[in-house]
Amino acid sequence: MPTLHVVIPVFNEPETLRPCLDRIVAVSLPENWHPRIILVDDHSRAASFADAEKLVEELTQRGCSVELHRHVRNRGKGAALRTGFDVLVKSPDVPDDDLVIIQDADLEYDPEDYPALMEPLLVNRADAVLGTRWGPHFPVHSLKRRLHALGNGVLTKLSNLMTGYRVSDMECCYKLMRVSFLRRLRPALTEERFGIEPQIVAGLARLSARVEEVPVRYDPRGIDAGKKIGWVDGLRALYVIARERFRPADAG
Repeated sequence: MPTLHVVIPVFNEPETLRPCLDRIVAVSLPENWHPRIILVDDHSRAASFADAEKLVEELTQRGCSVELHRHVRNRGKGAALRTGFDVLVKSPDVPDDDLVIIQDADLEYDPEDYPALMEPLLVNRADAVLGTRWGPHFPVHSLKRRLHALGNGVLTKLSNLMTGYRVSDMECCYKLMRVSFLRRLRPALTEERFGIEPQIVAGLARLSARVEEVPVRYDPRGIDAGKKIGWVDGLRALYVIARERFRPADAG
């Protein structure tokens, strides 16, 4: 049975993790597909990790495919994603035709978008799919959201300049590809924090991946609700975008 592997970095998100996983297991995937959830706890507080362990046990007893990995120290989103990716690329039992998607645990993104994100890959129209938050489907009204969209737009335009892509939301969490493509991409991924987002897109460009965008739903949260990205991460993204442009095609 083909599998959608959902890699989820987790760091102190006890309030949102359970509803996030409930949404994933409730999604109606394309015929014969089923989800496998790979949680990577980036050294959350002991109580938060205990909650995650309990949740994984409950879901396993319900017959869900879910597993939990833990970092011995806090390293960042990029490091957590790389740990989750390694679970897949290092396992000979994971077929190349399976799919892998990145999912945040904070409820900003809705797993109900999985079928639409999968469609371009299932019909072989793309090698990788990126979600996009921006467009008529997500009107931006408040000043805070306008500034957020503007900052993301600047980073995306610079990324496009370096990669040759014409995407509208390089920073979107939702990035989806076949495991076969992830196996080619993984050696080039080195970023520990949020610089992993532009690095993934740059790596896809070096591999000449056909990339398609799909509009996705978005419910943004602020710093007061636990959002962890800040201006320092924006500066790092600028550095990563510039650096990746000049890495060789076989960089690993």
